Amino acid sequence: MTPPRIIDAHHHVWDLAARPQPWITGEALAPLARTFTADDLAAEARAAGVVGTVVVQTVCVPEETPELLALAAGGGLVAGVVGWTDLTAPNVADAIRALRELPGGDRLVGIRHQVQEEPDPHWLLRPAVRRGLLAVAAAGLVYDLVLKPHQLPAAMLAAAGLTGLTFVLDHLGKPPIATGAVAPWAADLRRFATLPNTVCKLSGLVTEAAPGHWRTEDLKPYADAALDAFGPQRLLFGSDWPVCTLEADYPEVVRIADRLTAGLTAAEKLAVFHDNAIRVYGL
Repeated sequence: MTPPRIIDAHHHVWDLAARPQPWITGEALAPLARTFTADDLAAEARAAGVVGTVVVQTVCVPEETPELLALAAGGGLVAGVVGWTDLTAPNVADAIRALRELPGGDRLVGIRHQVQEEPDPHWLLRPAVRRGLLAVAAAGLVYDLVLKPHQLPAAMLAAAGLTGLTFVLDHLGKPPIATGAVAPWAADLRRFATLPNTVCKLSGLVTEAAPGHWRTEDLKPYADAALDAFGPQRLLFGSDWPVCTLEADYPEVVRIADRLTAGLTAAEKLAVFHDNAIRVYGL
């Protein structure tokens, strides 16, 4: 059974009246083309035993992160914010400092950029990006990685060169679940996991599977690979709500994660579903 208390280490909110979400395109993503608020999530999350969440940025614009911080400041479930700032800007440290001075600024726990959208597979290794990552580390924040499997080798090199920064790999690095392939993703994931400053989120798997034609068993080889690589002390549960609703509702996502970690002890499950997020994000 899932632990009695859960930290959902990865979800989103957006208000289409405030700004568009340019990534929501095409018929497959059409159900996401509406506003999703923290209140929409709260009842289902609390019913599942969630006692806190980490809300994660969705667009690379400076206006979104202050809104997420204000949401965290308003009470409710949101305990931490993974926001965005331009890592390549010369004043990254000042930008992070300014965010921390805003209402809810004490809830800023990490920074993320849509690396998956960068055409350069070595974007993380650019000198300007490295300078930005150093500023993130100096601020005591973590760096969330949303990328595609072919970008994992560069992420490993970046993490190896920045041992003072914790890298959090979202969605297991988006393995090709729909095709059933595990190579070379699994080998690259293992290499990434050899670095002590890396952790991984058990999140986003249902939307990497074949739409409408998957079973929990299809996800298991990928979850098992992550558990083998990182161990239960460096794996964090995340729902990826509301993106997950394309394939599974919130209770189902929790049940799936529970089944994927069925071989763990109660203490190990508590680590994956709660304790690790507290430690990694300093909640």
